[in-house]
Amino acid sequence: MAEQLGVEAADPESVAALAKQWQADLVVVGPEVPLVAGVADAVRKAGIACFGPSASAARIEGSKAFAKDVMAAANVPTAHCEVVDNPARLDAALARFGPTWVVKDDGLAAGKGVVVTTDVDVARKHALMLLDGGHPVLLESFLDGPEASLFCFVDGRTVVPLLPAQDFKRVGDGDAGPNTGGMGAYAPLPWAPKDLVDDVVERIVQPVVDELDNRGATFSGLLYAGLALTSEGPQVIEFNCRFGDPETQVVLALLRSPLGKVLHATATGKLAELPPLDWDSGAAVTVVIAADGYPGKPRTGDVITGGEIEGVLHAGTRRRDDGAVVSSGGRVLSVVGTGKNLKAARKHAYATVEKVHLAGSHHRTDIALLAAKGEIATPVS
Repeated sequence: MAEQLGVEAADPESVAALAKQWQADLVVVGPEVPLVAGVADAVRKAGIACFGPSASAARIEGSKAFAKDVMAAANVPTAHCEVVDNPARLDAALARFGPTWVVKDDGLAAGKGVVVTTDVDVARKHALMLLDGGHPVLLESFLDGPEASLFCFVDGRTVVPLLPAQDFKRVGDGDAGPNTGGMGAYAPLPWAPKDLVDDVVERIVQPVVDELDNRGATFSGLLYAGLALTSEGPQVIEFNCRFGDPETQVVLALLRSPLGKVLHATATGKLAELPPLDWDSGAAVTVVIAADGYPGKPRTGDVITGGEIEGVLHAGTRRRDDGAVVSSGGRVLSVVGTGKNLKAARKHAYATVEKVHLAGSHHRTDIALLAAKGEIATPVS
């Protein structure tokens, strides 16, 4: 469906050269790896508008330790943490946390570098694996309450929030099994406090944006706040420097404002001049169809049928020489359903899932189920 040019996405000079060749009006950098590598810097240096933060600002995702330092300086609520870079210090550090341990890879891990466990041996094993690979480990205190994601357009100083969403990290129904890059999501959040977005922008996002600007790491692009809605109010689990998957699929499905205009206004520092974002009044649900073996080593090369149906978005797929579309990654497809409420959106999404076939694939059957039933609530202090 698209022209593939063989340019290395994380090579700043190659991407900038291609943008100049095309005489692009706007370049949108999607993934975190090119952003951390400085692709947005190179494109802007070439005189082309670019949606995506600089390498210095992208450290908000590229280094969790850096993000914690920024949050501390900005007085942003987040979990207590400790960085461990030496196995000899690990056991003493683990003893200062728990009984639920949160162990994170300090760097980029495609959403799969986190283990949350009540078993200290499991926590220790994951931490040692990361340390053995040369990755510093971040230990965090566990945050109670449901999780939520809030995306915000940021043009350096102005912050424009999108709808909040919730994703499902664990591979299995009922949040069973290991963490993944995300197995589904829904928006909006009918159970969330009415002032959630305003509160998060005021107490979390804007202070972080201002602190990055003060450090000379001005943020321009999409800032994603992963939140725990605790009994003491929203607290930050993590920041991402780009649209997050699979929440983006549901949030953008409900956006009625022209996305290109918003991206360009962000890239050119003109967010404050835009009218308020226009949203559909309904709901959206996305269900990820994953390959056999995911989140471990996925089986690839299986033929997909039903992938052309409206609402089916491709992620880990490729087209063979004979024209067949086959799986090429772990999270293969996202199926998006919309409706007047979450119940209707769930029905739409899962009806479409039934029309898609990928041998050995699996998906969660409980995306947005509790929210549609009204069985999610935020803790009360």
